[in-house]
Amino acid sequence: MTVRYDPDGVYAVLADLDSPCYIVRNGDRIGATPEPPAAGGPLTPLAVAGPMPSTQLGDSGFRRRHGVSHAYLAGSMAAGIASEELVAALARAGFLASFGAAGLPPERVERALTRLAREIPGLPYAANLIHTPHAPRLERAVVDLFLSHRLRCVEASAFVQLTPDLVRYRVAGLRPGPGGGAYAENRLIAKVSRAEVAELFLRPAPEPMVRALFDRGEITAEQVTLARMVPMADDLTVEADSAGHTDRRPLITALPTMLRLRDRIARELGHAAPPPVRVGAAGGIGTPEAALAAFSLGAAYVVTGSVNQACLEAGTSPAVKALLAAAGPADYAMAPAADMFEVGAEVQVLRSGSLFAGRARRLHELYRAHAGLDELPAADRRRLEAKVFQRPLSEVWRETADYLTEHHPEQLLRAELDARHRMALVFRWYLGQSSRWAVTGAERTGDYQIWCGPAMGAFNDWAAGSVLADPARRHVADVARHLTHGAAFHRRLAHLRFSGVRIPAACAAYRLPSAPSAVPATP
Repeated sequence: MTVRYDPDGVYAVLADLDSPCYIVRNGDRIGATPEPPAAGGPLTPLAVAGPMPSTQLGDSGFRRRHGVSHAYLAGSMAAGIASEELVAALARAGFLASFGAAGLPPERVERALTRLAREIPGLPYAANLIHTPHAPRLERAVVDLFLSHRLRCVEASAFVQLTPDLVRYRVAGLRPGPGGGAYAENRLIAKVSRAEVAELFLRPAPEPMVRALFDRGEITAEQVTLARMVPMADDLTVEADSAGHTDRRPLITALPTMLRLRDRIARELGHAAPPPVRVGAAGGIGTPEAALAAFSLGAAYVVTGSVNQACLEAGTSPAVKALLAAAGPADYAMAPAADMFEVGAEVQVLRSGSLFAGRARRLHELYRAHAGLDELPAADRRRLEAKVFQRPLSEVWRETADYLTEHHPEQLLRAELDARHRMALVFRWYLGQSSRWAVTGAERTGDYQIWCGPAMGAFNDWAAGSVLADPARRHVADVARHLTHGAAFHRRLAHLRFSGVRIPAACAAYRLPSAPSAVPATP
């Protein structure tokens, strides 16, 4: 039997998660071995931890339902930042990923679906459907694409109410189950941060909305009946302090609240209901310890976002990836959101290296204080044209009006009658362009809008000095493997600590390699 007493040797035994780990005493020495000590021998067993591979983390139902090896989702990042390359790389490695369809025109979404079907046939993946109350025709067009391409998993985000087309996607995939009841071919993962929104997804689709879909010939009579038997979502992602739109709620309070809500509604629905909706965790997942904390709170799966944006496969510019890789734990700020500018909704963005957050906040202050562009003080107008827009506001409005004429003529009519709405549209031009400049790597680095949360800084701090510190060598599948393998490693440490074992500091943290190495591959 080989017993390791040196720190590196003990770490090697602890990190071999496919084998058991025995902590033993030999006289005054404490060591570790993967083999059980012989009865009556010189070794006194102190604690044991069985095999704990990363594939056992989370809910087995999530892994089975989505056809993946890990309870892990790389969430969608809008504007194709969660790119086809990112989705395909994770699918090949046994992880679920969602294509960032939000903010893209339907023809771009269709190209992505066609490419993914060609490059990873048979492998599971998702795509994002974002609520677009200002452009319901866009939401409908994207759902049409999902159904025509037989996309079997959608990640729904920013919904504050259910919409006919979201319900149509879910219900159009219902068929009788093999043992009775209903089976949902179209899986839905809903991202929420508020209990009142979560409840919409934990219950079956509203009967009037389902009936209206039937009346329009979009679903069958059988699907009307089956819709009463299943909740709207298979999985509910609780979004905490995340990038982009966020309520910045602490996961430690939000997740238990959602779990209790899920269980209460499941009891209310009774025995006829399917297994309860799985509840996952997003926001702040940037280290193995954070992932394990989410699983320990009861998360069925974890969702990463910010940390993937700095990877090679992400569909954003090298300049943005460099800024992200240099971000610290506090380099973030809240700024007005382009899609809900008027109501004051905010997104979390990277502050370091960009002036966007401060400039966007100033635009919202001016919007609240004035009734239209013509009422802006002359000094403020000159500053906006010189520093923020870098062009006359009249020129920005002409470009905006041309776009509205082609895509949203009803918005143009309103703007012509409402000077304050026209001002909001001009200010939203800057908010929209700033995210495009970041994705394309335009020269306006100081105006980049980079959606990002504190998980990015925590990841960079953890990855310092390792192969993952360099964005030129940061692959998204490696990030997923190390986060999940590291979470399983820390789960083993927690198990041993609860058994009374004191883990030496030299062995108490998951070690990232300093050069490319073989993380245990996903089967």
